Amino acid sequence: MKRIMLLLISFAFVTSVNAQGLIGAWETTTTSEDGKELRTVAIFADGYQAFTTYDARTGAFVKTHGGSWKLEDNTVRETIEFDTANPERVGSDVSYEIEHNGDELSLGDNLVKFKRIDAGSPGELQGAWLMSGRVRDGETRLRDTDGPRKTMKILSGTRFQWIAYNTETRQFMGTGGGTYTTDNGEYTENIEFFSRDDSKAGLSLKFNFELVDGTWHHKGFSSKGDPMHEIWSIR
Repeated sequence: MKRIMLLLISFAFVTSVNAQGLIGAWETTTTSEDGKELRTVAIFADGYQAFTTYDARTGAFVKTHGGSWKLEDNTVRETIEFDTANPERVGSDVSYEIEHNGDELSLGDNLVKFKRIDAGSPGELQGAWLMSGRVRDGETRLRDTDGPRKTMKILSGTRFQWIAYNTETRQFMGTGGGTYTTDNGEYTENIEFFSRDDSKAGLSLKFNFELVDGTWHHKGFSSKGDPMHEIWSIR
């Protein structure tokens, strides 16, 4: 019995290590039919993931999908929360095989190969977060994060992406992302794609950030120049 228990514990540990090995950001490039270089970035946080494709030169948004995930042996099982190319998949469970050797990740039957960007460091805000409130005129207004309407921000050690969507109606409202840094309470986003306005690609936005009782307070000015104070809660 003790041997069986040790084997079960050992198996659980190996599974956990393999899952942790996916945490971070990955990228691959392909060429479209009209000759454009397309970049796809995958961000895996604990329990949630996002895949996004955009024009590597102009930042023009192409598509994004993601949701919750878990690893079973060499199979990733995902529940789709948003999918711009196939919205009918929202709410469904999908799975795909992976091969992983540390710095290279191969996905699916056609073994699309991704190269590692980072392993979840050095960013202080690595993880998946949900917009949970705003502060306006000194008044804190919280929102229910359990509802179908969500704004998620998912971060690796160096990459970020926000996505606004509704899991009930399957509606997608927008997304943007790129690289980020955190330094002495300053959070900087370098935008590489923005679905609502391609011209925002290339912008660098600086914010103040603070972690308060497990929530992320995000203060500064939006890409439109409007003052903002957002509150995000870890998923």
